[in-house]
Amino acid sequence: MNIPTIQLNDGVSIPVYGFGTFQIPADGSTYRAVREALDLGIRHIDTAVAYFNEREVGQAIRESGIDRSEVFLTSKLWLQDYGYEAAKKGIDTSLRKLGLDYMDLYLIHQPYGDVPGAWKAMEEARQAGKIRSIGVSNMTPKIWNQFIPQLDTLPSVNQIEFSPYYQQREIRKIMDAAGVRLEAWGPLDHGDQKMLSDPLIQQIADKHGKTPAQTILRFIVQEGCIIFPKSVKRERMQSNMEIFDFALSDDEMDKMRALDTGKGTHDPDAPGVAEMLINAFDVHADD
Repeated sequence: MNIPTIQLNDGVSIPVYGFGTFQIPADGSTYRAVREALDLGIRHIDTAVAYFNEREVGQAIRESGIDRSEVFLTSKLWLQDYGYEAAKKGIDTSLRKLGLDYMDLYLIHQPYGDVPGAWKAMEEARQAGKIRSIGVSNMTPKIWNQFIPQLDTLPSVNQIEFSPYYQQREIRKIMDAAGVRLEAWGPLDHGDQKMLSDPLIQQIADKHGKTPAQTILRFIVQEGCIIFPKSVKRERMQSNMEIFDFALSDDEMDKMRALDTGKGTHDPDAPGVAEMLINAFDVHADD
């Protein structure tokens, strides 16, 4: 299957469809799932320090027999490693765990604390060839306006929650003006049955001979977003990929846009979120 790529604002090309590894345990499950995804033709893998599975992701890529240059790999820096010196060590720790010479994309995972210091270390790592592209995650308009003016370079992506029920209109306007791409986490709203059984989505899916999940993923890709749905089941992985042999009409896209509720499952601006996340776990417990 030929998965399209798009060019980021730094000239790096990224496949619009990838495979997410959030909440897949590092007990062999991540290794098997990533190998499965690569075997199916997926060439974009998304992990993070805070997923605790970088080792298995890297091992799966190394042992896949696929040339490293053909696999687009993303990882993310955790709050514990923000600040310039800490981030330098964090980047090297990720590379060591992955067992790889470079990462294609590295993100500020949660936008709190010394983001500018961490960003400076990420910029230097990019110049040194350790990272090809750098971006952010979970940035709202408020957080964007707090941090982005302090940075010397713009991020290439902002990875945020996005689904038909939560379409992030305000931050998308800001990102579009800056040429920053949206990467959608939670595109299927964590398997929310309400959305997957939405009558309008079902109607559009039936018209195209597709599932509601495929219709949702197609909508998000047509909106210009990058997606990486997660599943450990081969049949579901295969099914999720089958979104490049049909297109939604302008009318169908407009109807899907009208499903937006303006509310998601995570509010990065909520009081106490930063404190809760920084105390959530120790990402260096197994270093």
